[in-house]
Amino acid sequence: MSGLDGACVLITGGTGFIGRRLVGALLAAGAEVTVADQDPYPDPGVRSVVGDLHDPAVREAAVTSGLDAIVHLAAMTSVLRSMEDPAGVYRLNVNVTADLLEQARRRDIPRFLLASTNAVTGDVGATPISERTPLRPLTPYGATKAAAEMLLSAYDGAYGMLTCALRFANVYGPGMRHKDSFVPRLMRAAASGAGVRVYGDGTQLRDYVHVDDVAQAVTLTWQTDHVGPLVVGSGRSTSVNDLIEAARAVTGAPIPAECTAAKQGEMPAVVLDISAARALGYRPRHDLTSGLATVWPDFAPAASVGAA
Repeated sequence: MSGLDGACVLITGGTGFIGRRLVGALLAAGAEVTVADQDPYPDPGVRSVVGDLHDPAVREAAVTSGLDAIVHLAAMTSVLRSMEDPAGVYRLNVNVTADLLEQARRRDIPRFLLASTNAVTGDVGATPISERTPLRPLTPYGATKAAAEMLLSAYDGAYGMLTCALRFANVYGPGMRHKDSFVPRLMRAAASGAGVRVYGDGTQLRDYVHVDDVAQAVTLTWQTDHVGPLVVGSGRSTSVNDLIEAARAVTGAPIPAECTAAKQGEMPAVVLDISAARALGYRPRHDLTSGLATVWPDFAPAASVGAA
C-alpha cells in the first residue's frame, strides 16, 4: 500500500466491521484517517465525527477541504430489513450518498469510493457476474445501491470526480461478534453447541470474501484511480452446505443444520468474475478455511483458544 503516506481520507461507517479493518490498514500505510459514524472510533489518534449523516451539520464537520478521498461504507445492508422498510433504506443509502457527493464536490475532493453490492444485478443464475452485467436488482436494498452507483457515475461524468462503486461479495472476517449474518451465526452455534437454520436447501452458491481482502481492494482502487464499478470477491463460489462443512472443520463442532423455506429476495447463485480487480493487482489472500480460522477466535470458548 505504498503511495498513501500522508494521504487524508474520510471513512463513513468507520467503526463498523469493515470500517475498523480498513481504518487499521490505512493507518498502517501512513494515511491520516477521519471516521464519521454513530459511535467514536476507539483509537484516540483517529479523528471522529460522531452523529447521524442525515444531519447537515455532521456532514459539514466530516467532509472538509483537503481530503484526498471519501470511502462511504455507512449504509443499511440487510436485504430482509430493506423488504420491511424500503423508504428507510432509501433515505440512508441514496439520500445520504447524494448529500455526501455534493458536499465532496463543493469541497473539491477528488475521489469518492462507495461500498456497493453484487445484488445490484439481481438473479442471473450461475452466469458469472462482472462489471458489464446489466443492473436489475430484486430488492429495495439492491435498488438503493444501484441508484447510488448512478449518482457516482453522474458526478464522474459531470464534474470529473474519480468515483468507484466496489461491489462486495459476502464479507466475513475478524470483528463479527455483533453481526447476524450467516458466518457469525455458524461461529455462535459452534461455540454454544447449538445448530443453525438454513434458508432453502443449502445448495445456493455464494462468494465469501475476507475483510482484509476487501481492504486490499479499496486501497488498490484508490491508488490506481479506477473509475466505475468493480466486482470484489474471492473468485470462488461455495454452497451454503460446503460453508457449514468448512465451519465444522475449523471449529471442531458438529453444528447441526435445519433447512427451512427460502426468503424472498435471496438469489440462488452468486458467481463472480473478479478479473477486472485482478488487473489492478488485487490478489485475494484467504481461502474459506484460512479465513474462517481468523473468525473463530472471536467466538471460541477461552479454553478452546488456549488449547489451539
